[in-house]
Amino acid sequence: PSPAVAAGLLGLLSVALALGGARGGGSPRFPWDATSAVVLHSKRLRITGAAVEAGSARPAQKARVLEHQALEQVALLAAEPLQAGQYYTLSIQYFANLSESFHGFYKSTYRTQEGELRVLAATQFEPTAARMAFPCFDEPAFKARFSITIRREPKHLALSNMPIVKSVTITPWLVEDHFDTTVKMSTYLVAFIVSDFKSISKITGHGVKISVYTVPDKINQAHYALDAAVKLLDFYEDYFSIPYPLPKQDLAAIPDFQSGAMENWGLTTYRESALLYDPEKSSASSKLGVTMVIAHELAHQWFGNLVTMEWWDDLWLNEGFAVFMEFVSVSVTHPELRVEDYFLRRCFDAIEVDSLNSSHPISTPVEDPAQILEMFDNVSYIKGSCILNMLRDYLTADVLKAGLVQYLQKYSYQNTKNEDLWNIMTNASIPYSLMFFNFICPTVGSDKNELQGDGFCRTQQSSSNAHWTKGETLDVRAMMDTWTLQKGFPLVTVTVRGKNVHLQQERYMKGVNSPSSTGYLWHIPLTYITSKSDTVQRFLMTTKADVIILPEEVEWVKFNVDMNGYYIVHYEDDGWDRLINLLKENHTVISSNDRASLINNVFQLVSIKKLSISKAFDLTLYLKHERQIMPVLQGMNELIPIYRLLERRDMDGTAKQLKEYIINLFKDLIDKQSWSDEGSASERLLRDSLLLFACVHRYQPCVDKAKGYFTEWQKSNGTLSLPADVKTAVYAVGAQTSEGWDFLLSKYRLHLFNVERQNIELALSLSRSEDKLQWLMDQGLRGDIVRTQDLPHIIVFVAKTPSGCHLAWTFLKENWDKVVEKFELGSNSVAGIVTGVTSRYSTRSQLAQVKEFFSSLEEKSARLRCVQQAIETIEDNIQWMDTNFEKVKTWLQNNQL
Repeated sequence: PSPAVAAGLLGLLSVALALGGARGGGSPRFPWDATSAVVLHSKRLRITGAAVEAGSARPAQKARVLEHQALEQVALLAAEPLQAGQYYTLSIQYFANLSESFHGFYKSTYRTQEGELRVLAATQFEPTAARMAFPCFDEPAFKARFSITIRREPKHLALSNMPIVKSVTITPWLVEDHFDTTVKMSTYLVAFIVSDFKSISKITGHGVKISVYTVPDKINQAHYALDAAVKLLDFYEDYFSIPYPLPKQDLAAIPDFQSGAMENWGLTTYRESALLYDPEKSSASSKLGVTMVIAHELAHQWFGNLVTMEWWDDLWLNEGFAVFMEFVSVSVTHPELRVEDYFLRRCFDAIEVDSLNSSHPISTPVEDPAQILEMFDNVSYIKGSCILNMLRDYLTADVLKAGLVQYLQKYSYQNTKNEDLWNIMTNASIPYSLMFFNFICPTVGSDKNELQGDGFCRTQQSSSNAHWTKGETLDVRAMMDTWTLQKGFPLVTVTVRGKNVHLQQERYMKGVNSPSSTGYLWHIPLTYITSKSDTVQRFLMTTKADVIILPEEVEWVKFNVDMNGYYIVHYEDDGWDRLINLLKENHTVISSNDRASLINNVFQLVSIKKLSISKAFDLTLYLKHERQIMPVLQGMNELIPIYRLLERRDMDGTAKQLKEYIINLFKDLIDKQSWSDEGSASERLLRDSLLLFACVHRYQPCVDKAKGYFTEWQKSNGTLSLPADVKTAVYAVGAQTSEGWDFLLSKYRLHLFNVERQNIELALSLSRSEDKLQWLMDQGLRGDIVRTQDLPHIIVFVAKTPSGCHLAWTFLKENWDKVVEKFELGSNSVAGIVTGVTSRYSTRSQLAQVKEFFSSLEEKSARLRCVQQAIETIEDNIQWMDTNFEKVKTWLQNNQL
């Protein structure tokens, strides 16, 4: 197939599609037999005529057009049957309005510094919206070459996947741009923009022209993105040993954009906040975010664009890889950002969703557009990346890289399934396998162990361990199928008896009525260190229970070293007491990632009643002496949500006591923070989080300092330059007064403060005035002062405040249809609102309200995965409060710092 598209701002498009027969390849979804009907995807396009032409010698014949709106399809009925193997050209005339949502070919606006409103048009086709711009076979396996022509006014410029080959002046007010034909690619990667953007450019070391496009007034914020993109594209070309196949790579910042960014081949598009960086005003977290997003989209030029999943059930082959490659690439190109500190936190986010029964396997069957959109979640993106990180740790970085390169080379310009990747990984690992397995045997020569002459390792406890095997038989597919084809993740229970370490695995699952976890089995690449050895030991667990024999008895053992594995660990008997004692006496004996994982795991175990809450709180006491970003943030991430639950239900001051405990835990660290932008990226990110936490929770020294800064800033009418990493805390305190809130809003509306919009939005949503919070959400829906793209996180910000929790829920109920129309059913935006608004509900009446509302909607809405997640989370919160409230109260009374 070889589609050609012409588009104009008037919304009048004409499409020529050349249809190949059996030799054209494509998808099994297409019937290659003789047929009188060609079925294409089409959505909200008004087709005025269609014709079929069989070669240039015969005249084109008109085709009848039938439309099936529910299926988003049109059928073109030819006058005579189309024969397999014959080459046909379809011509379709149609027109459409620019979309008012964030998908398809849609309208975006911005204001200049002078206040003039300007309009542009941009595309967002993934996953199923190319059909809103032109009739097409809108499925990823129908790869084609696209020739695009766009008519525009002379004051605008047009961009697409490929460079312009010629521009023709049709009239003094109309120019026609002809773009070079694309490489073979899926419809969802087609892109075009008509705007008055300005750009800056550089050439990479491999000769690719990189350009960053923004609205004219913001072009001075594009330099960091340009430099990062040059470094990253060069890195990927070298890493994959496959040249980037296009002559250019444009990065465009779109004023209205629903997701973070989109990987259209040769024309990646971004939210302004995900691409633009002002060295004077942007925070360390903004720099990290921009770098990661660019790394993600450029990784897609190989994973996703060059090699594409056959169908959306394997979306993770695109997204899990792109997230994983963010970490691989940025740790090399920008080592100062210490991106590895950030990776672990993302895996904890995935575990949170994956612990619910409403989770899904990484690879999961989907059919309709809403189900497809639901795949764009933490399981596909983050869990996908975490299991790849686990595989890298298991196989080694070199073996994984060799496998990835083979996979990309073999399937370039093709489509793949889950198993294609694992089969290649199995082959790639064979030459290296023996060396992986040499160290699996515990100490040889003791009476408990024996190294057989065939190179196998045995123990008396498990004499037929198939996983202690000769390297050649390492089966990556068998192992990884257990991580991609079943939902959830394992809980490994460790019981130490002398030198014997007994292991058991089961599915970890929260929930009041959790179904049985029997039938779930993972191949878990376990790692561990002990009090006697910090050398990482490895063991592949493929059975429900197993035993490891240590060379000598140990004080403590810590599994899942550096949290490289996607599993959590429970230590039976006095195992937790020994680790808690270790943290208390000398926490730096284990890595900061190991400390963060202990903090996470201990609270996860409380949720399923494997441990008491008092044990988890005992562990947190050591945080008084913690200075590293990962464990500190993890401690806050576990304790603050508990405080929020108590705050909503508190009758007797327990929430206040907990807040004081958390503040006292981190008080020394908070007091040490300089109100500046000094230090490494990790130190700056930690400062940002600590000061915001302290000020929002009214730690007086922090509030006083922030008030002082805000007063000075207000006196200067916003001209005083505040340190970027403390702005959010300063704004949050300033917004607590009506006058301060109004002043912040007046700055928010100014072009000068664009870089800080999100910081100011957070501060404005922390107001204690219900009227102001309501106004903020209403404006987000209207989209003139507050951009509608920002509405989802504003609703969630509001929902997290005591005065806004019921407002946000009422707002969601009253505006459900508008929210769905704007953001699409099944989208991550809608899911984020549903789960964010309800995540701190913990009463039976709140659960009943949520169930009642969603069951009153049409079936498609009621059955959304995010609705099931919300219900499960509320049930879990109710159970948690019933079990733990009194215990927390008692512990706090006995353990005031």
